[in-house]
Order: sequence, then C-alpha cells, then structure tokens
Amino acid sequence: MNNFDSIICVGQTPWEGDFQKAVVQLMTEMAVRHRILYVDYQYTVKDWVMGVTGQRDVPVRELMRLSNPLTKKVSENGSEVYVWTPPLMLPINWLSAKPHDLLVEWNINRLVAGLQRVMRQLNMTRPLVINGLNPVFGLPMLKRLNECATVYYCFDEITIIKWMNRHGSRYEPAYLRQVDAVVTTSETLRQSKSSVQPNTFCVKNGVNFDLFNQARQLVDSQPTTKQVVGYLGTADDRIDLDLVEFCVQTMPDVTFQFVGEVHEPAITQRLSNYPNVVFTPPRQPADLPPLLAGMSAAMIPFVCNDHTYTIYPLKINEYLAAGLPVVSTPFSLLNDFDGVVELAATKTEFSQALRKALADTSANKVEHRIAMARNNSWKKRAEEFEAVIHQIPAAFIPDSVTATR
Repeated sequence: MNNFDSIICVGQTPWEGDFQKAVVQLMTEMAVRHRILYVDYQYTVKDWVMGVTGQRDVPVRELMRLSNPLTKKVSENGSEVYVWTPPLMLPINWLSAKPHDLLVEWNINRLVAGLQRVMRQLNMTRPLVINGLNPVFGLPMLKRLNECATVYYCFDEITIIKWMNRHGSRYEPAYLRQVDAVVTTSETLRQSKSSVQPNTFCVKNGVNFDLFNQARQLVDSQPTTKQVVGYLGTADDRIDLDLVEFCVQTMPDVTFQFVGEVHEPAITQRLSNYPNVVFTPPRQPADLPPLLAGMSAAMIPFVCNDHTYTIYPLKINEYLAAGLPVVSTPFSLLNDFDGVVELAATKTEFSQALRKALADTSANKVEHRIAMARNNSWKKRAEEFEAVIHQIPAAFIPDSVTATR
C-alpha cells in the first residue's frame, strides 16, 4: 500500500506552454490514481518585470496574489491536478557560489512556507515528492514537507545545460546521494546517475498517443501530394546545421518545415534564404496534428555529442503516432526503434534516407509505426514510473508487511 497520501511535483517547467513536457504528461496520467500538486515554474522578479512589460508570458496576477495562485486543471482523461504558482523568487542564478548559496535559502524558505499552507488547504500531510530536474531547490527542501520519500526525475544532463550547469552541477551530486530513487528518461542517463545513486531507474519519454494519432486520421481524410519533411520542437544547437543545409540544397523539390521556437540564430540566418525552408511559430499541442498531417516524413537531425547522447527525444514517438517515416542521426541509443526509424550518420546518407522515407507509402509500415507509438504512450510510462515507486520501501509498503501488522 502507499505510504503517502499525495504526490507533490516540484517542476522546472511551467504547466502550460506550446510544447509537450514529460513531467506534465506524467503527472496528468498519474493523477488518475493519485492526488497531485504541481509546483509550477519558480518565476523570479526579473521574469515578473518581463511579464509586466509584455516581453514574456508570465502569470503576473497570480505572482502578485491578485488571482488565486492555486488552480485545478482537468485533463481530457478526466484526471485533476492542482497547480500552484509559487511566490516571486530572487534571480540568483548569475551569482557566484557563495552569495548564491546564501540567497537560495531565502528563496526556499518562501517556497516551503507557501507550499505548507497549500498542503494544509488540500489536506496533504504525507506526500511523495517528485523533483523535476531541479536539484538547486531540491537539496535544501529535503525533509521539510514531511515527505515519506523523494524521487529525482532527471530528464536531461544537467552539467551540459547552459543555464543550469552553473549551480545545478554543484548541487546534483549531493542530491543524488540523498534522494530515495532517481528516474531518468534515457538509458545513458541511467548509467551516468547510477554511479552515484544505485537506486536509479529508466522510464523513457512517451507520447500523447490519442492527440498525435489524430494527424493520421486527417491524412486519411485529406491526403496531400506535396512532399514535406518536418521537424517538430525547439531548433537549437542540437541541430546539425551543415547536414540540414546539405539536404535543403540537394532536395530543392522538397519543403523542409520547422515547427517551434528557434533558439539558434545561425539556423534562420543560413536557412531562411532557401525557398524550400519554412519556419512555423510554436503551436499549442492541440494544434499540432493538422501540421503533422501535412508532412510526408519527419527528421531528427541532431549532432552527435555528449549532450545529445543522453537524450530520448519526445518527438520520435509523436512522429510515429502520426504514422510518419522518421530519419534520424545516430545521436543516442535508439535500439528500441530498430527497423522502424532510419538512422543516417553522414550528410549524403541522411539525404538518401529522406528520399527513401518520402517514397515509403506502405500501409503495413504505417501501422507498424503507429503500433510502436501506442505501446510508448504516457499512460504506459506512468505505470512504469509507479512500478519504480513500488520499489522504494519508504514510499510503498508491500502487502506482506501490512498483513503482519
């Protein structure tokens, strides 16, 4: 039986947004069986100023407590998640270690005090804490919420993330040693973190299957003859720009569509002048199926380095749920997709693989891709995550133990 009455997830990303987030999807599915309180992104005074001036989408009224910072989100599967906007934090990430470590306590005290009030309001007395890639807050918060156990959900390599490695890489080793378990989203991350925390497990990213499979249904009702190779998600320094530009140049009859934010200026600088390249602004998840329905194939043209080696990309199953053939560089361990996703290491090989994918209209292969994505749904991933929780003695009491009490 559970040794907790609720789950408190301390997120590093806002609940709302223009793209699918692993921690949000997991909490949505786990809320079917558990009471969930999601601690939203910890906005700073700097963020608030940008929100007031219209430079960034920030929940200004909630931060100023002019609106209720606690809201209940009801998802399509009927689950309910409480989402709480913390009070404003001091922007201290830019500071050196000593002043940062002094001021982070001020931030944590404000966060914990507010969170304890919300816990009393919701009658949450013995939570399980899941920390979403935020060891800087996680370490000083340990044992301050009367939690039965803490799980560190690690979905990226913190030492490589530019805006997190300054202090996150200092805090993470100690945090890894003190949490009850670690869950990573890739096997490579599991191998890395298990050297510090033996209770490390891998639960890979999933897909909102019902949503992205709508793209296939749209294709069947409105087939397109235009050949489009699509890329879904943030375009940043993970993109192998030389490889993409080569494909754009050698495949002028094919449109290359990037859907999402572009965080690497060189991408637009080098590709915008090509008539067969289209940049589409970010869309809400519900608006993505029609865009995917207009694509003939999808690509993951990542560079191969230490950062990408730890990635299990969300987009791979989103593409497959839409029935699209996928071409990727061998940037990480993608053994799960052998025979389904085409891997190509060089520019020429990638271009040839895209041609092959665009010509692939086999109904059997489409169904095979969809079946694989269905098996990788977030519902299944949530069940895998809960299986990990059952292996944490402080969080889950086996029936054999409760029977002897």
